[in-house]
Parts: sequence; structure tokens; C-alpha cells
Amino acid sequence: MAENPFDAVVAGSGIAGLRAAIEIARGGGRVAVLTKDSPTDSATDKAQGGLAAVLSDDDEVSLHFQDTIDAGDGLCHEGAVRVLVEEGPARALELIDWGARFDREGPRIALAREAAHSKRRILRAHGDSTGREIARALVATAAGEQGITLVERTFSVDLILAGGRCAGILALDESAGRPVLLRARAVILATGGAGQVFRETTNPPQATGDGMAMAYRAGAEMMDLEFVQFHPTALLLPGVPRFLLSEAMRGEGGRLENAAGDPFMTRFDRRGDLAPRDIVARGIVREMRRTGHPSVYLSMRHLDPDFVHRRFPTIAATCARHGLDIGRDRVPVTPCAHYMMGGVKTDLWGRTSIPGLYAAGETACTGVHGANRLASNSLLEGLVFGARAGRAILSDSLGPLPGGMLEDEPGEALSIDPESAREVGGSLRKVMWEGAGILRDAGGLERSIAATLDLERGLARRRATRPGVEARNLLFVGRLIAESALRRRESRGAHCREDFPDREPGRGRHSIIAPGAPVPDLPRLAVPGGD
Repeated sequence: MAENPFDAVVAGSGIAGLRAAIEIARGGGRVAVLTKDSPTDSATDKAQGGLAAVLSDDDEVSLHFQDTIDAGDGLCHEGAVRVLVEEGPARALELIDWGARFDREGPRIALAREAAHSKRRILRAHGDSTGREIARALVATAAGEQGITLVERTFSVDLILAGGRCAGILALDESAGRPVLLRARAVILATGGAGQVFRETTNPPQATGDGMAMAYRAGAEMMDLEFVQFHPTALLLPGVPRFLLSEAMRGEGGRLENAAGDPFMTRFDRRGDLAPRDIVARGIVREMRRTGHPSVYLSMRHLDPDFVHRRFPTIAATCARHGLDIGRDRVPVTPCAHYMMGGVKTDLWGRTSIPGLYAAGETACTGVHGANRLASNSLLEGLVFGARAGRAILSDSLGPLPGGMLEDEPGEALSIDPESAREVGGSLRKVMWEGAGILRDAGGLERSIAATLDLERGLARRRATRPGVEARNLLFVGRLIAESALRRRESRGAHCREDFPDREPGRGRHSIIAPGAPVPDLPRLAVPGGD
């Protein structure tokens, strides 16, 4: 176990976590970055579409601001949106200075357009591998910083609380098979989202809501967890993992068709295939219901096949492995869980309701996305608010850490029996997809809540294992999603209640889960004299 405290521990090595760590290290701090697997194995690495930032003369920050507000359906925190769009260009140019190789048209950065954007402002890399290129550049930059220690294959289990503040993280070193205690003046949660709550998801296996669950267990405020974005187009083939087909495909002229070959999205929105994601996802589900067909189709057959293959090389190669040519074939697609707009409630500098605890990226909720995230704002959010969380830690007066040793056995945690974890996860994903998915009503949400509570009865304090703790985390986050969705008796953005189809008048209200919400059997690690 670590004896010397860090200035900060960052849980997660995606775009938000690495950007925060670089900010801290360049300010003279000493920071450990924990990652479940390898540093590049994150949701950032899988992001296809791009990074939204105003970098052209025919675009304006005010237009990016308004596009984001419009997509958020009356729930965006306008201050957070202003920070995002005003600081975004500098953060994007900084990435280029750090070696990120975005696609170019001659000497200029090539800018694409995606649904609900009024201008071409999407930076992309290698056509459809933007996240991978950003992750490569950030990992290389972080590795060159003396103040950063990258700790691989180390799974964050619980927060350490002491003296009314966060004082570190209990983690599991999977390579050595032993618990590790990392004490720190500050902790940043940047573990990404919780897509694995749902049976159908584009998220990687690591997206098990770890940061959200740890914060909730520690008593941090949570916000807007009912708002889960479902990406409209994921590859649907029997026995094949759901693979995201970028929204940029529709931005470049791709169109959605039903089984009979008819375009249908204009029946649901005047913008047709370029409507915001929530509208497109619901339109697809309703068209599948109407036709009785298990999918709709994304077609680019009316475009130049050479352009299609050149613009989307990764998607083309993946589909080709399954016998589909995206330039000539209609590709079967279905919506899948993709992104959490809600999360750990923070201010505009990543501060949570617990002193010493910060959050950034998809784990956090500043209110910047409102009820529905605008395409390609997620990578930008990680850059902008990751850097801000790092700066806040450098400037906040956090004081020395309380002394003392741990009272509890550091290898134990509230979790699911590891032998049962896979079965529990499968049951949860099924009930959440059926009861708390794209189209919701009270009955389905109540069944989801009852099922998660029943599954939680298997929780107990036992030796920590990654499968057992991940299953615990998914149970907590899944229940909070369903409970938040049941309380919101309206339809807004990505949250659609078929029994409450209208939006409440005026601006929306954020849903807050306050500290002290009842949770079964939640012992916390403690330091003598602390919480």
C-alpha cells in the first residue's frame, strides 16, 4: 500500500481524466492516474464522430452555443454551455500542439457537419477514428510528464472519507491480486459512463458506472440520471456485438429507410435524418413497431462508394468483416444506450458536494448537455471540464490529509458474489432495457426498480473482486436511473414517458438525488476521527 500521498488521484484514463492529470502535473502537482485496463482502453478510444469546436471563419461561438441549447431541450445550464463553447477552440488547438493529427483538406483542418449542428465544426481523425487519435496524443503527452504516474490494471473500488472530506481511493491491483490504498488531497472521478446497465449498448465493457456508484455511496449529490442518450444507429447482426455507426454518416448524406426501402424520418421531424439523436432514436423504434421489423436500415447507396469508404474506413472495415459493403449495401441498425447526460453533480470547476472530490467527463453532470447531448460535444466536454477540474485542484485550499490508519479491512467491499456477477449483470441489463429504455412508462419503470432492489439483496461485504464490484455499481446506477425516470412525469429530450408524452411548460427542472438517500448496508472505509 502507498505510504506517500499524491496531490491527486484520477480514476479513469479517458479524455477527461488525462486532461485533468496533465493540468495538475504542469502546475507542479503529483498525480496518479488509475485505469482498469490499459491507458488507451476507454470510451474515448472508441469515439468515432469527432470533436466539436468553432475553428472556421464562417462559424461563430454563439451558433455553437445555440445549437447546444436547442439540443438540450430546455434543461441546459447556460453557464456551462458558455464555458464549453468559449473554451473549446483553445482546448482543440492545444490538442493539435500536443500532436493530435486531425484530418486536413490541404493546409486547413477538415471540418464535418453532424446532426443538429448549424455549421461544419467537427474535427475528425482518420475519417472515423477521432477518439483513438485523441487518446493516443493524450497518453503520449501524459507519459512525458514527470508528475504523472500511470497505474494500469488497477480497479477503483471505493472512496476513502476522513474528516468530512475525500482522502483517497481504495483500489484493486489486478496484476498482483491485492488491494491498494492511494491517499490524496483530491480525487477526480473520470471513469466514464454506465452503458453496461442496458442490454443493448455501444459502450465498452468498462462502462459500469464505477465513479457514479462510488460517489453515491459516499454521499455526493447526483443529478439528472434519467437522461440516457440512445444512439440511433448501431449495427444489428445476430451474434455480433453492437457497433456504433457514426452520426457523421447521416451528416454526409446517409439516410434511414424502413424494411420496404422507404425513408421515414420526415414523419417524425421536419429535419428528417438530421434531427437530434433522441428524436431519431424514438422515430426508429416507432417505425420498427409499425412495421414489425427488428431493424431499420442506414443506406449510403446513393452516394459515391469511393467517398463513403474513404470517409468511414473503420466502419467500412468492420461491416466488411460481416459481409456488408457500406457503399453498396443497406446496413441494418437499431438504437442502443450510448451516453449518460446525468451523473455526479458538479459546479463549473468539477467540484462535487464532498470537499476534495471532483468529477469530469461523462461521470459528471454540470448540466452542459441538458436533456439531450449535441453530437460531438462529449469529447469537447472532457477536454474543457477535465482541464478546469485540474486547475481547481491546483487553486483550492485543500489542506493536509488527516492522519491515521484504516479501521476496516481494506480488501473488503460491498459487492456481489463473483460467481453470481455475470448472471446478476445479465438480469439487470434485460430489465433495464425492457423497462427503462427508449420508451418508458410507470409500469415498466416500477418493474425495473423492483427487480434491481431484489438483485441488491445479494450484496454483502466480501473480498473485493472486479466482477463483484462492477455488478454492485451497475445495480446502484440502474436503480437510480429508473427511480429518477419514474419521478420525472414529462417527456423531455432523451427521456420519453409514453404515459406523460408532453413536456412540462417552461424551462425544465433538474432532478437531484441528495446525500443520505437510503441505500442497503453501505459501510464506508474510514480513518479514525473521520466519517
